[in-house]
Amino acid sequence: MRVPYRCRVAGYRELLRTPGVARIIAAQLTARFPNGMISLVILLHIEGITGSYGAAGVVLAALSIGQAIAGPVTSRWMGRWGMRPVLTLTTAVCAASLSAIAFLVVPVPAYIVLGFLAGASTPPIVAAVRTIYAKMVNSTQLTALYSLDASLQEVIWILAPVLITFIATQAGTVAGLVLVVVVLVAGGAWFILSPEVGRVRIPRSKRSFGTVLTRPPVLIATVVGFLLIGSFAAVEASVVATFEHDGLEAGIVLAVFSVGSLAGGLAFGHLPMGPWALARRLTVVTAGLALTAVWLDVWWIGATLFAAGIGIAPALGTLSAVTTASVKFSDTAEAFGWVGTGQLIGAALGSAVAGFLIDGPGGVTAAYASAAVFCALALLVAVVFVRGLPDLRVRGASPIPDTEPVPTIT
Repeated sequence: MRVPYRCRVAGYRELLRTPGVARIIAAQLTARFPNGMISLVILLHIEGITGSYGAAGVVLAALSIGQAIAGPVTSRWMGRWGMRPVLTLTTAVCAASLSAIAFLVVPVPAYIVLGFLAGASTPPIVAAVRTIYAKMVNSTQLTALYSLDASLQEVIWILAPVLITFIATQAGTVAGLVLVVVVLVAGGAWFILSPEVGRVRIPRSKRSFGTVLTRPPVLIATVVGFLLIGSFAAVEASVVATFEHDGLEAGIVLAVFSVGSLAGGLAFGHLPMGPWALARRLTVVTAGLALTAVWLDVWWIGATLFAAGIGIAPALGTLSAVTTASVKFSDTAEAFGWVGTGQLIGAALGSAVAGFLIDGPGGVTAAYASAAVFCALALLVAVVFVRGLPDLRVRGASPIPDTEPVPTIT
């Protein structure tokens, strides 16, 4: 049944009126805003110092490897030592590492080490906030909240690259890195000091590290996220290669891609999520990406990417809801850490595959096709393993309660 627009808006308005929800969404978006700037400004900074895009690429690879390795680890630490201590420590180390990259002139291997440290100490904001969400609203509202979060995060990918490119080209890459550090510290402090972060205590997990991946829905979400983000990375590389002589067109097309995701999340993200919800949403993305390679015209690519974007935020919202609903509360942060690691590896692989194809005989058209193939594989996984996905129309997306033996008197 089609839900009227007025009802959809009222549902999101009700969510934002829930005490603390609007504040924690704003705080975490600010804290995550540097994620949309770090890679680009480091690329420009290292290339400016060394004169080599290859060296800059290696530093970025070290950054991504650090993020991928540390994501599940720092997320799990929050259940052992608490969210605030872990977030404070990682924010401080990340800020110091980025500051060193900005102000030190050192050999490339030193930049690689600093890049790895910056990646490994990236604050686990996503794992923290999505764990907090589960305690802020009831199970029937949680799926809509995840979709709203996935939609609003597109603001980061629309504004952050434009802002950091302007700063780096007009004031220099050092100023750009300083801006990243300032936003990282200020946004991190806002999030860390938010009352909701202090109120939610993640129980210490009783299971060994990595056991959460034995839960089929978490493994499916990790694999689908790996493939889905890989398709986005391939799209980004393809768009940049298509309009390499006109950066304005590339930026506008990628912004349209994100606007489509924002629109799709706000329009459809609240819908109930059955086992087939993920497959339906991925079908929209796959169809749009498949059409992109038909004609390398800016208007056509913009239109097809907007269409593909409509399914992105709803699909990402479904991945978050499936993850939360399938694990105990004490394991939610680690589960989101693994999902995030899968997405980071997917981004690296998608970029590499697209870059190889762009330089090959197939050119940009083959790179766009690879993005569609990545997404089609994600769709295939969602269809083949649909029985492993929970029906959130019945029980909502709340995590499984942690229980302990209770002594009784006989």
